[in-house]
Parts: sequence; structure tokens; C-alpha cells
Amino acid sequence: MNYETKVLTTKYQKPDAYGALSMPVYYTAAFEFPDAKAMSDAFCGRSMAPSYARIANPTVTYLEERVRQITGAQSVTALNTGMAAIHYALTAVSGAGLNIVASKHLFGNSVSLLRDTLGAFSVEVRFADFTKTEEVEAQIDDKTCALFFEIITNPQLFVADIKVLSEIAHRKGVPLIADTTIVPFSTFHANELGVDIEVVSSTKYISGGGTGLGGLLIDYGRYDWSQHPSPVLQARTKRVGKKLAFTARVKTELITNLGSLMMPQAAYMETLGLDTLDIRFRRQAETTLWLAQQCRELPEIKRVNYTGLEDNPFYELSTRQFGQLPGAVFTIDLESKEAAWAFIDNLQVIRRATNLFDRKSLAIHPASTIFGLFTPEQCAEMSVPDTTVRLSIGLEDKSDLLEDIKQALRIKL
Repeated sequence: MNYETKVLTTKYQKPDAYGALSMPVYYTAAFEFPDAKAMSDAFCGRSMAPSYARIANPTVTYLEERVRQITGAQSVTALNTGMAAIHYALTAVSGAGLNIVASKHLFGNSVSLLRDTLGAFSVEVRFADFTKTEEVEAQIDDKTCALFFEIITNPQLFVADIKVLSEIAHRKGVPLIADTTIVPFSTFHANELGVDIEVVSSTKYISGGGTGLGGLLIDYGRYDWSQHPSPVLQARTKRVGKKLAFTARVKTELITNLGSLMMPQAAYMETLGLDTLDIRFRRQAETTLWLAQQCRELPEIKRVNYTGLEDNPFYELSTRQFGQLPGAVFTIDLESKEAAWAFIDNLQVIRRATNLFDRKSLAIHPASTIFGLFTPEQCAEMSVPDTTVRLSIGLEDKSDLLEDIKQALRIKL
């Protein structure tokens, strides 16, 4: 079945007593069992029954199963934020004495997680330009536990060759972990390009309206964890097999001990969001491409950056990997930071807010917000100039959005 049919026909784990067409929200901390054996089986993983809401919840499990059906993944874990999904993915594969080769063009908090949080636990991070695959390969050694990158970087909008990265990673025996938030899995199929572990901020496209926070950790069951340098994962392969070790560590250790399972209300809202994900994305991305084309005609804008534009340096690679609609975000550069701030202050339809892929269009100045705690030198190294404004495009009429951009630039209408 195609995406739209799959997402609308995934069955519940158990039939609903009232035949509800939407999975009910199970707001409960604990679940009653018929006998001691059933309780033991749930707590020890011998059954799929939820043991305790910190570890599993039927509403959350249904969202996970829907995403698993859509993506063809081995397993899906729904967490309470996208950052939690990144944290779990990298924590599951890393350990003291191991290293992660990561893109130097990452979302600001991803950089902080790698450099500061994991670094404090003696995990080495080696940053590289993932658009230069020879630079990535040169950083890999026998202690490398993962390659981590964004398929289209935020906000630089750089595109890496995923197939080449996959070939390098698998030749070296290293799992490839990708943050794919910027293009939804209704359009982009990470597994087909060789991604082993996919992380998604479901707060974005899936939520569909900034209604709640969430993150998804998707394991495609591609990687042989018996060859991984982590002794913890190697030991798990002896108990659960060489394809399930990562999922087993996430599901039975990290969720139990760290407790970041998605809340049931958020899972319910995101389940509803999945129903309209593809149609919303296509409308937003089509508007984004049109706006980016129109903005190139405005002299006050010094540069328009969108990989769907034919003169973009990543256009060919982007089109090959993501098709004609590579996301619903683009950036513009103005003559100065002051001009960028004035533009944002003048907006009347587009909202001044962070987040991506809300139903409403949003504008932000990345250098002074998302990257505001980095030095100017660090921002320059990560290609985040203070002249850039990031625009996430929503569902408003495209002509109204263009008029808002023009008036914010103080162009005579």
C-alpha cells in the first residue's frame, strides 16, 4: 500500500471496546494484570503488554507502530522531544574511549550535546564537513562508533551525499545515523539510501501545528551490531541477535533508566498529524519553492538559499535524494544583522518564533537565537552568518506571504 493508505489503516494493538476510529488517549500511570505471571511477563519483556507508563503506553505504542508500518523499519521509539531522540541514538552507540564523527554543520543544541554533554563522559567528537566525504572518511578509526549528520543542514541548507556516506560507513563497519527532520518520511526514504538509524523531531511536520513536542528514533535493522566497537552492544548481540542489539538497549535500558517516553497526549496529536502529513507537506513545500523564486527578484535580498532552486550548488544532489520539494524552509540574507532584525520586526503575517513546519509561517534570526551562545568565530566555522533569516513556510496563501515579505523590506507595493 502507498503512504496515505498505510497510515490510515494501521490497526490498534487491541480492538477498542467502543470501536473508536481514533486511538484513545490512555492517561494512566499503571496497568492492571490478570495474574502474577502476566505481570512478570510484561516487566521482563516476554509480552507486549505495557508494564508501567514510564516504559510503555498504548497510545504511544500505536504511534510507533504507525510509523513502523510507513517506514518499513524494524522498530520505532517515540520520545518526548527530538533532542531526546538524538540523545538516545548517540548514547546507545557510544561510550568512554569511543568517538563519533559528526557534521560540523548541525543544529546548535546537537553541537552542544556532542561537544559538552557526551564530551563530559569521555566520548570524543570529531567534527567534519560532511559535504566532503574524503574528510569524513579520514576521521574514522577502529574506535568510531557512529557517523552523525543532518540530511539538509539547519540553517545552512547544505546537502551531503547519503549513498556515498553509507558506503563509507558500512565499509568501515560504522553505523550511519541521520537527522532527517527537514524532509518527512512520506517523501524521503532513508532506508533506501543506506541510513541505519533515523532520528526525527516529530514536533515539526508530524505534529503539524506546534501542538506538542516529540521525537522518533527509527531502527531499520540494517546494521550488524556484533562488529560495533561498543562492548555493551556486542554483549547484547549474544542475547538478542546482531540486528536487534540497538533496539534492545534503547527499549529495555535507556527508556527504563532515563525515562523520556513520549506523553500519550502528544502521541495522540501526532497520530492525527500523520493523517494529513503528506498533503500538508506538499502544499508547504510548493509554496516555499515559489516564494524562494520570487524573493530572488527583490534587490533588498542579497541571497536566497533553497536547494530546490536550479542554480543552488546542491540542486542536483538534492533533487536526486529528495525530489523536487526538498523541505519547507529557506533562508534569505540581507545586507547586515541590523537589516535582518528590522525585517523580522516588520513582519505582520509571518510569526516571529522558533520551530519548523508549523501550519503558520515562522521567521527567526539563527545567529542570535539558536546559535546565540556560540562565539562569532564558532558561528563562522559553522557557516551561520548574522545576515541570515530563516523562514519556515506554513499553509497561508502564498501571495499574502510574499506581500508580507515585501512590506517587511519596506518595498512599495
